[in-house]
Amino acid sequence: MADITEFVVEPGRQDIVMIRAFDAPPEVVFRVVTDPELIPRWWGPHSLATRVDRMEVEVGGRWRFVNVDERGREFFFSGVYHAVVPSERYVRTWEFEGMPGDVALETVTLTAADGGTRYVAHSVHPSVEARDAIIRGGGPRGGRESMDRLAALLADL
Repeated sequence: MADITEFVVEPGRQDIVMIRAFDAPPEVVFRVVTDPELIPRWWGPHSLATRVDRMEVEVGGRWRFVNVDERGREFFFSGVYHAVVPSERYVRTWEFEGMPGDVALETVTLTAADGGTRYVAHSVHPSVEARDAIIRGGGPRGGRESMDRLAALLADL
């Protein structure tokens, strides 16, 4: 499977689609992306440490992750789970607390493909401008690094 994270970011649209193939079955990928003990090992860019403040992977459950940079500055991300189908998908809101009110709806779908998993994260933002701010702020770089770290973790398991 390719070690490439693909992004679909079309002009004038409010969404971002991130696609990656992993050499692990969907049930393993789902377990890793929903395990609060494993999140710090893959979530976020290489340059930031991640702490899980809260992670209730159930309908109505809340989540909150904290990225910490080398100077100790903290960046908070949070939301609520709206759907959870083990080994198949989850739907949650996603908000960078540094930009309150810019709440995206993210659907992560896991599909068995070529002996592994096709991972698709589709995020819909409240406006094109909000989506573009995520792009300008390094969202794709952070997403690629997270997916690379996730692939390495899955290979180690």
